[in-house]
Parts: sequence; C-alpha cells; structure tokens
Amino acid sequence: MLQICRVVARHGFRQSVSPLLLPNTSAAVRGFSAICWPPVPSVKLTPEQAKSREHLQNRVVIPSATGSPSAMASATAALDKRIGFLGSGQMAEALAQGLIKRGLVTAERIACNDPNPVRKELFKSFGAMPYDSNVDVARNSDVLFVAVKPQHVAQVLTEVRPVLTEGHTVVSIAAGITVDKLVEAAGPDAHVIRVMPNTPCLVGETAAAMCLGGKASSDDEALVRTIFEAVGKIYTVDEKLLAAVTGLSGSGPAYVFMMVEALADGGVRAGLPRDIAQALAAQTVLGSAKMVLETGKHPGALKDMVTSPAGTTIAGVHELEKAGVRAAFMNAVVAATDRANQLSKM
Repeated sequence: MLQICRVVARHGFRQSVSPLLLPNTSAAVRGFSAICWPPVPSVKLTPEQAKSREHLQNRVVIPSATGSPSAMASATAALDKRIGFLGSGQMAEALAQGLIKRGLVTAERIACNDPNPVRKELFKSFGAMPYDSNVDVARNSDVLFVAVKPQHVAQVLTEVRPVLTEGHTVVSIAAGITVDKLVEAAGPDAHVIRVMPNTPCLVGETAAAMCLGGKASSDDEALVRTIFEAVGKIYTVDEKLLAAVTGLSGSGPAYVFMMVEALADGGVRAGLPRDIAQALAAQTVLGSAKMVLETGKHPGALKDMVTSPAGTTIAGVHELEKAGVRAAFMNAVVAATDRANQLSKM
C-alpha cells in the first residue's frame, strides 16, 4: 500500500487511474487500480524500517473507481414496497433505520406492532406507523418481517394468515423456526423466507444468510437481498446449512467480543491504559476484517505479511498456536451449530 500511495503521489491523481503494476504483482491483481485519496507524499524509511519490510510483497490493492472519490458512492434506488414488522425490537429497529438511511423506503411506508408501547413509540419517533394489531400491519405491508421471539412466531403468523396475499413476502428472523413451521402457520401459498442475521445489524454490518420456502420466488429472494444489503451482507444457502450459519456468524460476534476483550487485557498487562488498549484492539479487528473482505486475499497470506522472520508477531503467533486458539474457534463454531440443530428440532 505504501508503494501504491508513492506512485499516485509521484504521478498525480487523475480522473481515470490506470492500473499500477507493482513488483511481484500477480496477473489476478493487475486487474485492479489503486487510488490513494488525498495523495500523500512519499515516506522515507530508515534502513531498519526498510529491512523490517523486506518480506512484504505489497499486494494489497483497492479496486479502481472512475472520477473523483465522491463517484465511488452509488445512489440507491427507492424500493417500491411497504415494510411491516411484527415485533419492533432492536433487530427490527436496525433494519428499519437502515432502510431509511439508505433511501430504500421512506419512514411513513414502514408499519409495526409490538406488545411493548415504548417500542412502538420509538418507531413513531422516526416517522414509522405503529398499529395496535398484527393484522393491520399485514394489511399495510408488502414485506412482512416476523421479528418476535421464536415461541410466538406460529401465533402471530396464524393471526395474520387470513389477510396474506400472493403479494406478501414473509421474512422470519426468528432463530430455530424452520421453513416448514413457517409455511404451516402462514399457509401453503405464502411466500416465506427464513433469514439468520446477527447483531452487527445494529451498526449496519450484519452477516446474514437466507433460505426460501413455500411459494417464495427468485423475485422474493432478490427483494430480501436488497433489504439486507442496506445493513450488511446476505447469502443464500440451503436450510440445512442455517445451523452452521448460526454457529459461525450468528454466534460469532460473541467470539470476536471475547477476542477484543482479551487483546485489550493483554495491552493493559503490557502497560497500556484500558481505554486506549480497548480502542486499539477493536480497531485492529475492524481493520483486519476489512483487509480480508476488500483484498480478497486468504487470511493466512495476510497473516504472513505481518509475521517477519524472528520478529514480534511470529513470537505471539507461536503462543497462540501452543494454546490451541485455532482449534478452540473451530470447536466453538461446531458446538454452536450442534446446539442450533438441537433447538430447531424441539
């Protein structure tokens, strides 16, 4: 990345940036262009700094964009659908706020109901329309989110079943409730999609997966994908894999929070103030995750870029390997997957 910024700084920023062919750059990487905005001056390294970077191959690149940096953000087309929430908890709120912020729907096209009047008032505060019955929400919705606790899903779907039409897409985000149970409650003609999101939906960075059921079509799938891409990423999988999704991304935030806490504790043990240690740990996780997503490189390759011979990082990695950290994470995902399978059969 340092070489990328140097080249841009040396040649200036142009409206169309041609690919920068760096030393040791593979053919797959040459299809990218690098942009560093604003341009930065070349950084002169000391001999010691240069030597410590000799093992790095500088293959971290950013996909090109045409025009100024503002052109990188594309406008989001409005969604010609009304959105309803049966249950107005935090996940429902995050979805509603994400849709509004992205401009997919206006607040007045969002309906909701919840047994807690405080939650209904919260939705009303940002312009959504609260109703006193689930049937009224269904009547005023095209996409109907079932966002109640799992034990209440069958009840609310049975309640709204008489007013569901072929124009409704029913989306359940209730954990453990299978497609068969959803169709049984909503009716054989219902367009049902089961989604497993995770809590980073609250900050617009969910990792979700979905499967289709009943009469759900590719149009329903595309609609749900558009909605969830307003608050993160979503993938389509077979329902038999949703338990694994639960074990990985559904439960995964807890594993990551534990890792952030442990890293921060390590920083405190090494002498850092608690607030700085925690901020550094969290930002390190955030930045590392973005590198995986945006570079497309294998995590092992990115790890190798940090571990110089006989350096500090390889010493730390060795300790992690001795403690069995990889196996512990793998075992956590498998254990959570097994538990999700058990719950779906109850």
